[in-house]
Amino acid sequence: MQRILFILTALLIISRVANAQNFKSDTLQTDQGPLAITFIGHATLYFEFHGTVVHVDPWSRLADYAALPKADLILITHDHRDHLDVDAVKAIQQEGTAIVLTQKCAEKIDGIVMHNGDERTLKGITVKAVPAYNIVNMRSENKSLKQHKERRNA
Repeated sequence: MQRILFILTALLIISRVANAQNFKSDTLQTDQGPLAITFIGHATLYFEFHGTVVHVDPWSRLADYAALPKADLILITHDHRDHLDVDAVKAIQQEGTAIVLTQKCAEKIDGIVMHNGDERTLKGITVKAVPAYNIVNMRSENKSLKQHKERRNA
């Protein structure tokens, strides 16, 4: 019985990792060249533009970040665990990676703090901090949506 349970658990883990690496990608032609966008899930994605890799809200629950491209730039939108995952950041960070985050995120990980309205150019990419919040509460019973209020990271 223990052997069957072990085998089923191993298969579940292998299946989850294998499925997690089947990401949807698209490439947009811009006037400055192709922009590849890979959607991982939830709020997690990464961009590739002129050899620069930008990860947004890496979350290890959705991917094996050791198998993904190393980041030149990482954007962390806010401090919830599904947006700020220190282990995922460490897995894609390399020497010289710039990490952009909010003041509250900086309590957990080092990086460049930006406030709403700030604008900086990092790794040749202009980053502008804008407010992000839920405009439609589609799952009112979900308390986490109530935490994404307007002006949250102002």
